[in-house]
Amino acid sequence: MIVLKDNSSDDANGYSVPRYPTGGWRRPEDHEDLMEDKLGDGKDMASWAGQPSIKGSTESMRMALLTVSLIGIQFTWGVEMTYCTPYLLALGLTKSRTSLVWIAGPLSGLIMQPIVGVIADQSKSKFGRRRPFMVIASIIVSLSFITMAWAKELVGVFVSDEEKAKTWTIVVAVFSIYAVDFAINAIQSCGRSLIVDTLPIPKQQLGSAWASRMVAVGHLVGYAAGTIDLVSIFGKGMGDTQLKKLVLIASFILMFTVGVSSWAVTERVLISGKASDATTSGVKVVRKIIKTIMHLPPRIQAICWAQFWAWIGWFPFLFYGSTWVGETYFRYDAPVDVKQSEDALGDVGRIGSMALVVFSMVTFAGAFLMPFFVRSPEEDNFTPRPPSSIAKLVKLVTKHKPDLLTAWFIGHFMFAGAMILAPLASSFRFATALVAFCGLPWVLGSWAPFAFLGIEVNRLSSGAQPTSSYRRLSNARRSDSFELLRPSSASLLHRGGDEDIASTGELSGIYFGILNIYTTLPQFVGTFISLIVFSVLEPGKSPELAGEGGGGEVGRKEGVNGIAVCLFIGALSTLGAAYATRRLR
Repeated sequence: MIVLKDNSSDDANGYSVPRYPTGGWRRPEDHEDLMEDKLGDGKDMASWAGQPSIKGSTESMRMALLTVSLIGIQFTWGVEMTYCTPYLLALGLTKSRTSLVWIAGPLSGLIMQPIVGVIADQSKSKFGRRRPFMVIASIIVSLSFITMAWAKELVGVFVSDEEKAKTWTIVVAVFSIYAVDFAINAIQSCGRSLIVDTLPIPKQQLGSAWASRMVAVGHLVGYAAGTIDLVSIFGKGMGDTQLKKLVLIASFILMFTVGVSSWAVTERVLISGKASDATTSGVKVVRKIIKTIMHLPPRIQAICWAQFWAWIGWFPFLFYGSTWVGETYFRYDAPVDVKQSEDALGDVGRIGSMALVVFSMVTFAGAFLMPFFVRSPEEDNFTPRPPSSIAKLVKLVTKHKPDLLTAWFIGHFMFAGAMILAPLASSFRFATALVAFCGLPWVLGSWAPFAFLGIEVNRLSSGAQPTSSYRRLSNARRSDSFELLRPSSASLLHRGGDEDIASTGELSGIYFGILNIYTTLPQFVGTFISLIVFSVLEPGKSPELAGEGGGGEVGRKEGVNGIAVCLFIGALSTLGAAYATRRLR
């Protein structure tokens, strides 16, 4: 057995900082000071087998393979956000009740991500800590998504009464949406943690940038597919509606991309964890999450609060934005024959998808180009190597380009400025322009918090002394992959008597789960706000879609759009996010 000597020391803040040997591995029989009786019992150590590695011959290929699962996640989110709201409205739900359904998103994020993070952190599976959860959850998402789309047919098999069938169809659809949200949050949590686990500090911002690029690709492909009339092209086989065909495509893409990431990435295998971190019951897991939240490092806490205020604004945009554009079209721009269409649901979905396609194109371009114009927070002397077509422009702004924190700060104001104008939109073209403009702040919002958290988690792990580095495998096993040099047994960092509060990169799952708590709690606030706004401004069924949902009270078309008011309120909250981001300095 090869053992690493624990020659750690205490820094000025009272942390135990490991100083890894630079002379390579040594065998116990060669050095007396490495014998087991002088190393302690190892009960408070995390022991690992293997090294993290990613297949691929170039850095870009490796980053793409590491983050490709986010394409499937975002494609699935895109289909759900674009079509599920009008789908539920078409089933007969009022907007106020639909807003209650979307509490599934924040509820699943609040519960699933931190719990899955804690459990995955301690997983000793031979396949790694993250990938097994990603694969299992992707299967659950696919089955639940298909059940939602075919809810009417499935209920019809067991219920013959028409009125009861309508009720049970809504019940099945709602519960399927909850299952999709819970499972997809597990994939997202493990996917983000996989990036942090695999990459060292100098590569965290690059990894997060690639993650934002994959999110942009997923957005673009998902919304572009939504604008195409798939039924007229492929017929009614394998689904007789647009939603059903998109659900099948989303399920396939999700499982395929998760499978590719799981195949390409090799994780370290946890052999034994820190004894004080062991959690064997649900109560202990929840207690550990709460205790960690109460003792978050200051900078991680600042990142979480910035995310909290920002997501009060992003929640109505992501869940109701496409419906808002579609309804704006029906109110102000649609000709009479379109307003009398038998497929109002499909029309609203396609118009909304078109706006989100433009949004995704802006996001896609920003995700690939913006990293060249933002200074790295860890490498002030970093020299970007952009494509030759934009090299001169990059050189021109290099001396004056902002760091990621400043860019994130500006992004909050960009989003707020656009959504404050939402109630004034009287044309679907103007509404589409506002949605498209938000693509740039979305790039920063899906990049910055994860980059900063990844840096902080790894900094805690290394005692602010990044020692990990890339090592190209030359004559070793594979020439088309790389490994990260890390010890197979790592000391956990902790302060004084807080034995149970682990501040270590080995617990990236719980930290990202906590970040998601700060992302999902404001969604409860957004749901409550939208419930009040819809109850006051549009208490009946959607006036644009009421014809598909049967009888009942129909909301009025005159006056300001309820969704636009929700977007306006969210914009005001984003100003609070800008203030919280500024405090990170």
